[in-house]
Amino acid sequence: MAQSHPETIVPSPHPRTVLVLGATGYIGGRLVPRLLQAGHHVRVAVRSPQKLEQVPWVDQVDVHRVDLDDGDGLVEAATGVEVIHHLVHSMGSGQDFEQKEAATARRVAEAAEAAGVRRIVYLGGLHPDKADLSMHMRSRAQVGRILIDSQVPTIAFQAGIIIGSGSASFEMVRHLAMTLRLMPAPRWVTNRVEPLAVRDVLYYLLSAVDVDDDVNRAFDIGSHDVLEYAEIMKTFAGIAGLKPRHVLALPLPAPTLSGIWVGLVTPLPFTLTLPLVQSLQEDAVTADRDVDEVIPPPPEGLLNFEQSVRLALLREAEGAVDTNWDADTGGLAQAAKPLPNDPEWAGERVFTDDRTLHFPDLTPEQLWPVVEGIGGKNGWYSWPLAWRVRGVWDKIVGGAGLNRGRRLPDRLRVGDPVDWWRVEELEPGHRLLLRAEMRVSGRAWLEFTTSRAGRGSDLRQRAIFIPRGIRGQLYWGFVSPFHRFIFPAMAKNIARAAKKSR
Repeated sequence: MAQSHPETIVPSPHPRTVLVLGATGYIGGRLVPRLLQAGHHVRVAVRSPQKLEQVPWVDQVDVHRVDLDDGDGLVEAATGVEVIHHLVHSMGSGQDFEQKEAATARRVAEAAEAAGVRRIVYLGGLHPDKADLSMHMRSRAQVGRILIDSQVPTIAFQAGIIIGSGSASFEMVRHLAMTLRLMPAPRWVTNRVEPLAVRDVLYYLLSAVDVDDDVNRAFDIGSHDVLEYAEIMKTFAGIAGLKPRHVLALPLPAPTLSGIWVGLVTPLPFTLTLPLVQSLQEDAVTADRDVDEVIPPPPEGLLNFEQSVRLALLREAEGAVDTNWDADTGGLAQAAKPLPNDPEWAGERVFTDDRTLHFPDLTPEQLWPVVEGIGGKNGWYSWPLAWRVRGVWDKIVGGAGLNRGRRLPDRLRVGDPVDWWRVEELEPGHRLLLRAEMRVSGRAWLEFTTSRAGRGSDLRQRAIFIPRGIRGQLYWGFVSPFHRFIFPAMAKNIARAAKKSR
């Protein structure tokens, strides 16, 4: 297994006041804590400050309400600032995003000049030097030119696909690889790309704060690891432990049709998949290493694609989406990890059925013994024939079925079997989490939680399913309609049993 290099953030010799535009986005939300650890004073400009409520560093920054659509509040936010990180894009905002991005760039440049800002740092897309670029790449290149041509020295980084949980490009690769074993695709899958770990992208953005004022140009940044898009998906599948994926390159460009198809088979919205796929029509490989003369590579070295993917999946496997950004815990080295404000389509596709019923005449203490005694000879308190049929089918296809029962009829401990489930987490008197060991195309959990609500109690039942491929999605589509009957009946029967035993 390829090992990822540890990351060290060195305090800046010249702490500066930095304004981050796009702090609620994928890159901005990961850059802010790095700037803080490096010793910089950070401001963030956002249209909706409430979007920052979940982030742990919100009390360490100055928050300014700014509307980049008309520039309201932008000059005020930039006043007294030395460096602006422009990390905003309008790709998901509709057909006019190209015009919106250009107008925003001009407002940022004008505000920076008016406020006496000494540098702008921008992150754009890696693209070949040609005129007929996709609209997405053309827009990114235009924004870079607008900023470089302004009166404020600008560094415009140009990166290819960014590898890390939550990155739109990485999530597209992930969902395609996890959903499809055979992927017929247009000819763009043979184009070359130079991925870059999000950790290394952030290294360049952070280092740019201390670059001399006379540097005003674009820089290609990449990992030196060049692959075809088809190799990207096949390699991801291997690292993720999936069965081999096969990509069939068709002699068709079809960017719009391909973007629609990607939007249909992944949870990413069409407003992202259409421009993203259009940008895949050209190679995304660095043309030079000029950036090394201004910002040397990180001391730990740049991560290659395999290392980047392993790091992203490792950070997810470590569990917490609520990233701990405390410098003492090393949290700042975990750029590949999910954040609370990452979009819904970040990470694996997760289906849930979440229902809560209130029982005014029962306490949690009365409900809990029935919950802890579920399964085995006690049954599942709803549709017993359906449970038996499902158990028989699971046994036929090689699963555990209902034969295992329970170790004890009234008590559980972590690791105990409960029919085709196993106890994964247990908080006595409050919460039971069961992990499915049935034969199914995906991973499944069933959770029961009892809590006090006024003089009575609430019983929450939550089914969680992470599908594997199309078969997993079809399975959820088949069983989920039955939940609307099974779960309410189960809760009511659990309550009825609790009343009888009190």
